[in-house]
Amino acid sequence: MNIDFKQIITAGMILFAVIDVVGNIPIIIDLRKKAGKIESEKATIIAGFILITFLFVGESILHLIGIDVNSFAVAGAFILFFLALEMILGITLYKDEEGAEITASVFPLAFPLIAGPGSLTSILSLRAEYDTINIIIAIIGNMIVMYFVLKFTTRIERLIGTNGINIIRKVFGVVLLAIAVKLFASNIKLLF
Repeated sequence: MNIDFKQIITAGMILFAVIDVVGNIPIIIDLRKKAGKIESEKATIIAGFILITFLFVGESILHLIGIDVNSFAVAGAFILFFLALEMILGITLYKDEEGAEITASVFPLAFPLIAGPGSLTSILSLRAEYDTINIIIAIIGNMIVMYFVLKFTTRIERLIGTNGINIIRKVFGVVLLAIAVKLFASNIKLLF
């Protein structure tokens, strides 16, 4: 067990960029409006659990069910693509279901927004270069930041205002769309 602060900071920054905490704020606000309430603790704990579990057994699970990492990333790119369309066009593709409060905390918030294909595939890449303990600490650090963002989205919304949120939603919708396209393009060619 070798704790290396350089590895922790590097892995943390990579995950922070991939999870895109700032970019998720408009999506979180939309989900909060649709569901009425998001359980910040539950979403954060579930996302952290998914990320840490995937660190240890992700590649094995994917191989067991006959899916490679590239196929997983392409599927995740489609989910991100549709979320981006919602943000850009102001349409609703994600429909409320019975128990929407519970659902919104888990899907699509904990998975695939926080613990999404980008972060899961990044974890598999980090595992090849960094010590496991350092990746776990980086994941926990990112989950703490995500918890505070989830907890205070209403204050952030009040601070920025409705017009500011709409502008950020459109801009980050385009960014999310670009991430989805990049994720799709970089992984689809590896499938063939």
